[in-house]
Formats: sequence, C-alpha cells, structure tokens
Amino acid sequence: MRALALHEDVLLLESGIWHTAAVAIRSGDEAFLIDSPILPEELETLPSLFEQAGFPIVGLVATHADWDHLLGGQAFPDAPLAVAQTTAARLTAEPGAAARELRQFDEQWYVKRARPLSMPAAEALPVPGLLEIGEQELELHPTEGHTADGMAIFARWCGVLVLGDYISPVEIPMISPGGSISAYKATLGRLRELVAQATSIVPGHGGLLDPIRADALVNEDLAYLNALEADGASATLPLARNTPEQRRIHAENVERSQS
Repeated sequence: MRALALHEDVLLLESGIWHTAAVAIRSGDEAFLIDSPILPEELETLPSLFEQAGFPIVGLVATHADWDHLLGGQAFPDAPLAVAQTTAARLTAEPGAAARELRQFDEQWYVKRARPLSMPAAEALPVPGLLEIGEQELELHPTEGHTADGMAIFARWCGVLVLGDYISPVEIPMISPGGSISAYKATLGRLRELVAQATSIVPGHGGLLDPIRADALVNEDLAYLNALEADGASATLPLARNTPEQRRIHAENVERSQS
C-alpha cells in the first residue's frame, strides 16, 4: 500500500490491488476515512499509520455500496459508517451482498482474513448536502450511473475531490446493475464542474489526477458512453483503456444497456 500526503489534512492510500483509493481527511481533532484499501495486511496497518500521522479516525464514509469501498470497519470496528441516502437504501435492499462478494474475491485470490465483513447500520446522509468534520464541512454531491447509488465528496478547503468509481484512468465507465448510461452522463456533467474547482482529484481506482487530466478523462468517458448508446458492441474504447479486461467490461455494458 502506498501513502501520499495531498495536503496537511489529507492522506491518500492506494491499495496494492486494483489501484484502489482510500482517503483520510482531518479537521482539528476529527478525521474520517473515506472508502478503504482491500488487502487484510493493509487494513491491519491503518490504526497505527493514522495514529503516527495524527489522524484520529472518528468515522467512516463510503462513496457507494460496492464491497471494495466498505472495508474500513475491519480496521476501525467501532467507528460509525456514513453513506448517502441512496447507498443506505441499497445496503438495506441487498442484505449480505457485500459480504458474499468479499468472500468470492477472497476465495478467488486465496486471501485470508481474521473475520468476515460485518456491516453495521449506516447513517444516511442527505445528498446533495454537507457533512461536518471539526471546524470544516465536506460537500456531498450525488453520483449515479455506475450504480444506482453514490456520492462524490469535496473537501473544498484543501481542494481534494473524492470521486468513487468515476473518471478512472484505468477503467472505462462501468454500468453495473442499477446504473444507466443517461445517469452516468449526467453525473459526469456534475463532476466536470467540480473537477475545475479542485486541485487533487481521487478516483476510486487508478491513482491521483490533476484537473487537466481529469477533464480529459471526462471527455473520453462521455465519448465512450455516446458510442455505447449509438453503436453498442462496436463502440470504440478509449485507447489507453482498450485492454482485455476493459473489453470484458464493455461487453457487460452492452448487455445491460440493451436489457
């Protein structure tokens, strides 16, 4: 796992698998962990890492309900979890889904964990809205299209925008169950405005972006989604993301967009 300071109040953690991002944000005597790394040894190091860095984690925040964003409780089992109202509804409608998907991942990659994923009841946050942290506020902006739920989080005082699974340099737009092309394009339109106001942009997978690179990826993603609507299976993928895995995701997008 790689740790990078984006600001005196912000640490970016990049997992050793899938370039998965987690972000710790601090204000005064409070810090939140947004999303999570994946591997057990990474999660085990978080309490000591944040203690040494002076980030007292008092709460967890997840950008959406996909399992790989929900593992913070394995490092901080007593910390409450906050999510968008749409994510709280999805967690209620899909009881046990995240735990089952984590077990499948662990079985596939021979990963051993000390305990299974346990999901406490989450606080549902109104989105759009604000979440207080110390003397500051985090802006919460709705993101749908990848899934039916989600939010981006903007720490405006330090210029850090946390996207969840959007604007990734390693993944094409993924239309998961509950998502849609139209909702995805609307989300990209909202995120483009925020990208222009940020200095550090953190996608869920792929590493840190600056505003110029992020805006270019928005253009690529919109072009892909328009082609997906118009051309289906023959749509052209962004050149740097035209890999076997992304072509597999594209085939799933085609299937879901036609259902």
